Amino acid sequence: MILRDPVHGLVAFESPEERIVVRLLATSEVQRLRRIRQLGVASLAYPGAEHTRFSHAIGTAHVMTLLLRRLRSLEHELPPHERLDADRGREAIAAAFLHDVGHGPFSHLYEEAVDGAPHHEEWTTRIVLDESSEVHRVLASESPELPRRVAELVRGRHELGYLARAVSGTLDVDRCDYLLRDAHATGVRYGSYDLDWLLRSLCFAPRTGDTAPPLAIDGAKGIVAVEHFVLARHFMFQQVYFHKATRAAEWMIRVVLARAARLCRAGEPPLSVPTAVACAATGREVALGDYLELDDGVLVGAMHAWESARDPVLADLSRRVRARALFKTLELRDDAPEAHDHALRTAREIAARSGLDPEAYVGLDVADDTPFDDADDPLAVVYPSGELRKPGDVSFLLGRLRGERLMRARLVFAPELRDAIVRAVDA
Repeated sequence: MILRDPVHGLVAFESPEERIVVRLLATSEVQRLRRIRQLGVASLAYPGAEHTRFSHAIGTAHVMTLLLRRLRSLEHELPPHERLDADRGREAIAAAFLHDVGHGPFSHLYEEAVDGAPHHEEWTTRIVLDESSEVHRVLASESPELPRRVAELVRGRHELGYLARAVSGTLDVDRCDYLLRDAHATGVRYGSYDLDWLLRSLCFAPRTGDTAPPLAIDGAKGIVAVEHFVLARHFMFQQVYFHKATRAAEWMIRVVLARAARLCRAGEPPLSVPTAVACAATGREVALGDYLELDDGVLVGAMHAWESARDPVLADLSRRVRARALFKTLELRDDAPEAHDHALRTAREIAARSGLDPEAYVGLDVADDTPFDDADDPLAVVYPSGELRKPGDVSFLLGRLRGERLMRARLVFAPELRDAIVRAVDA
């Protein structure tokens, strides 16, 4: 199979180990990813951000094929039992392709908003291991052990540590694809980095025990590629993932879903509540089939129906979301939690005096990320002498970023409260 991809160009899955992707593409669980956007509601801020988890899955599998090619060029450094045979290559490509197959609607919003909703990682494992899923049947038809091995690799566990880190690590194939894909779709330039050089810079660290050596960075040429990658991720969080319009929309949808769930628990569910939402909200087990019925379109349709709900807050917020009448934000410069709490109390008092539900129409959104931290990461820079050093000890940029927390704290509130809140909080 050969595909055209807007990020990687021609993407081919033609070798025997790569053909697992072709078979998995036809499963209903993978096709569902076409209906889940990669960046949730970021298209409200970046109109081009309509790409899906499906395209990201293809890109991640492609990056894994490139990584496997690089690792095999180095396998003369490893004993035969630590090399990538065809079976290990197949499970690595399958794990890369399926790593997000359990994702819920609106990126991470669904699992954050509905109490009791399992995280997407749990659903991914369940889809892979459940004998009723098409994904499981495809994997098991290749090898009875393949579903279990793929599930373990998705969790970042494998007898070859370097392969586990390739699926879940600082420079994993997931991040390698989503940074380039999200930058392309949003139209920003600073999210790009040199993938080819980054992969070419990978090598094996000197052996220190009986287990396979971890991946390392060639100190003579690789540190700049790592710097570029880390800075690209830092800038994407700063400018795209933490964008104020996206965060405001996410906060509103989170309130809508939480309110619908609360009505379900109270025995007064609004119309058109998806079965999976109703079950999770009331503490009942969510059947795999019901969960797989959830996608962006299903929740958008439900919120459209909720515009006529008897609950006035649910109806109002649902209407605002569909019309892109987004809440406003006010960035809080003081990082102290007590300052955040004081600002939130002040803003909610204003909302209450205005006759609006304080908890529904005012909130505190705190977004944070640590761009780089090599304290517990086995990734190292290796020099021709065999010396190993932490990337943050070699690079001034990485040393400055090491362990630093990027945080954006904002009040989120209805537009009609803006003037009063800005005057009170900024005073």
